[in-house]
Amino acid sequence: MSKVEESVEVEVPVRTAYDQWTQFEDFPQFMEGVERIEQRTPTRTHWVTEIAGVKREFDAEITEQIPDERVAWTTVEGEAKQAGVVTFHRLDDRRTKVMLQLDHDPQGIADTVGDKMGFVKKQAKQDLSRFKSFIESRGVETGAWRGQV
Repeated sequence: MSKVEESVEVEVPVRTAYDQWTQFEDFPQFMEGVERIEQRTPTRTHWVTEIAGVKREFDAEITEQIPDERVAWTTVEGEAKQAGVVTFHRLDDRRTKVMLQLDHDPQGIADTVGDKMGFVKKQAKQDLSRFKSFIESRGVETGAWRGQV
């Protein structure tokens, strides 16, 4: 099991950053390799990814969601094995620190080699940077889900 921890500071209020993160179907706009995400229930998402030529589909279950604080998940079906949490930390009225903690279980030789070379960590860092650009360029979220799990 590989562990990744990355963070980024975004120039938006905590509510804006959190609300955007709850819009899973928008993830392909800032997460490289994510082709699409379908929100199937309030707590279940279906992912289709293609990274380094390897296409995968899997379902993830949101295990904890507290508005403006955290979203935690784990994969439950499919070709990827991971669990993680994203937390949102108010720095001031207009800035938020977004922290990602991810446990990733490489599947197969290509995943294992990529993981050993730091690919997952690099990908997480770049995705957070693209999230920063995405939300800061908009200034407002594309939607919100304020429910609690």
